Amino acid sequence: MKLKVIPFLLAGSVLLTACQQNANNITSPTIQKEDAVAVVNGQYISKFALETLTEEVSERARGQKIPTEKLIDELVRRKLLVQQAESKHLDQTPETQERLAMMKNALLSQLAIEDYMKANPVTDSELKAEYDKQIAAVAGTEYKASHILVPEESEAVLIIAELDKGADFAELAKTKSTGPSKTQGGDLGWFAAKQMVPEFSAAVVALENGKYTETPVKTQFGWHVILREDSREQTPPPFEAVKAQLEPLVQRQKMTAYLDSLLKDAKVEILISDEQPEPVAVIETVTEEATPTTDTVTDTVEEITPTSDTVTETVDEVEAVPTAE
Repeated sequence: MKLKVIPFLLAGSVLLTACQQNANNITSPTIQKEDAVAVVNGQYISKFALETLTEEVSERARGQKIPTEKLIDELVRRKLLVQQAESKHLDQTPETQERLAMMKNALLSQLAIEDYMKANPVTDSELKAEYDKQIAAVAGTEYKASHILVPEESEAVLIIAELDKGADFAELAKTKSTGPSKTQGGDLGWFAAKQMVPEFSAAVVALENGKYTETPVKTQFGWHVILREDSREQTPPPFEAVKAQLEPLVQRQKMTAYLDSLLKDAKVEILISDEQPEPVAVIETVTEEATPTTDTVTDTVEEITPTSDTVTETVDEVEAVPTAE
């Protein structure tokens, strides 16, 4: 396996490591020979640095086994670059000191989060409470419907007239609809009423199964002819099936509450002006099919603990990740 390292692209925690050594005149701990894996121009690289790098690479290498000598080579290359930077006093410039201080603050912020979550882990009762809240939010009826979307009301009126004469809804959707579901005969699948725009949802709820709208329905996307095919009561997944997915969400909620409490008790003064930037025109791209507006218990949620950026490598190359030396 070929190892290609681009240390200049290292970001995130590699800079946090640097700030441990440089920011605010903090000196790195003395490394003894018996605690080192290599020595570079008289400076030791610690076993801890190798252990940390090994752990982080294994998490990001998608199961690839990285030889230890490759990882040590990566640490040696970094050490050489650090020595070069220090020989040119790059670590002493005001800009560098400011950046290192910011990285130190970011590291300490992350450590504060980890410390709080360790002392205040998510409990089963908190997970169950969140589960019950989300179940209550999504409980109700699901609908299966198809539609034909056209830009003009007059076109929708003509389509309804064809349906009244016995035309096949799916075939009309394939030939006349302008929406992306036309290739599926207008089929929108199963959805809850709140997942669609209000006008569309109201029309679907008012219909009986097997019936289509007798007048066109206008939404922001155009004019719809809607066929309600079926309906059913939603069956939520069991608590144990989604418990693991809910944990990161509850962790974020606990952290938000903790930060809010810190802010409430803090004395904060904003020292910059409140001038607003010039408004920028934003063009939103909307699709015909609406998407859910609230998280459900089956959503995949992100992890609470932030991770650092690493050097971008090809599949056959090691992701160089930061570590303390």
